[in-house]
Parts: sequence; C-alpha cells; structure tokens
Amino acid sequence: MPTKTRIKDYPKWVVTAMWVSALLIAVGSYRFLIADIALVMPAMLHHALERPLMFYLHIGLAPIALALLPLQFSNGLRKARPAVHRWLGRLYGAAILLAGVSGLWLAYTTEEGPVAAVGLGLLSVFWLWTTGVAIRHAMARRIAQHRVWMIRSAALTLAAVTLRIYLPIGAVTVGFEASYPIICWLAWVPNLVLAEWILRRGRGAPMGATA
Repeated sequence: MPTKTRIKDYPKWVVTAMWVSALLIAVGSYRFLIADIALVMPAMLHHALERPLMFYLHIGLAPIALALLPLQFSNGLRKARPAVHRWLGRLYGAAILLAGVSGLWLAYTTEEGPVAAVGLGLLSVFWLWTTGVAIRHAMARRIAQHRVWMIRSAALTLAAVTLRIYLPIGAVTVGFEASYPIICWLAWVPNLVLAEWILRRGRGAPMGATA
C-alpha cells in the first residue's frame, strides 16, 4: 500500500496553482447564469436546447465537486473538523453522481463525433467508479485505500481544469472541430496516468498530508 507523503515533497507553487485553478474554473463555470449559453458555451448550445435537464445538472453540479477538492484535501480541515470533512465528502460524491450520470448522457448525445463521445463517456464512467470506490472505502473506515482512490477521483475531477487549458490551444492551432475530439481524451487520460505514477512512487496521501 502506498505510504503517506509530506507536502514538501511537492513544489508549493504546483499545489497552490492547482487549487487556485480549480476554484477559478469552478466559479467561472457559472458564467451561464449571467450570460447567454450561445455566447459563453456555443459548443454546448445543442445540449441546452435538446436536453436541458442533463445539461444543467452537469454544468451546475460538476463545478461544486471541483470547488470542494481543495477542502477535501486540506489536512487541517480533516484533522480539526472531521465531521465537516465527511459531510463535504458526501456532497462531493452526490455532485459527482449526478454530474457523472448526466455527463454520460451528454457524451452519448454529443454532435462532435464518436471519438469525442467515447472519450467523454469513459471519463464519466471512470469518474463515477473511482469516486464510488473511494466513498465505499471511507464508509468502511479503510482510510489508506480511501485516500488512494480519492487521488484518482481528484485527477478526473481536475479534467475540468486541463480541458480549459487545451481548448484555447486547440482553437488557435488546428481549430475547435479538429482538436476537440482529441481534447476529450487529453483532458483526463494524462491526469489519471500522473495520479497512478504518484501512487506507484509511494505518494499515496492527499497533497497536504503529513507523515
């Protein structure tokens, strides 16, 4: 089983940049509340028009899971307020359950082609699976296993961040239509590979944990 690690094992700027990015993306995802979907999410307009329930479940709840990550990986909160950590974990799991199921449906009905559909569909499946296993271990008080699976879940939740890094790069290089199907894989596969690399190197505790 992977051992715990200390936050000093990771560059502080990397941890800070990751959590700040997660919070900014989470907040920015609610721009649809003050602007027309056609303006702020044109590629998703067909979902908003044809399947609004699934669409708004996904874009409304996925940012909640993203925003909760820094709190759930906070060593201070986990030690000082374990009950808060558990309740936020339940909220994180519920948000991913609904966002993942709706994301799977949006992937199935996407108009961006089969490559994008399979990429997004597998992301939803693995997101639901890793989070479900993490919660199951937490309920059984298998804390070490819970932390390992939460790292995998977090890697997939952070696909929301990497997606937004790749989208403008793809748009200004080969264009949205050509790049989007590949980005639907790039947004999460490298994240999960990196998580597995960290775990296999024995860094199985959340960032912020101490030995």
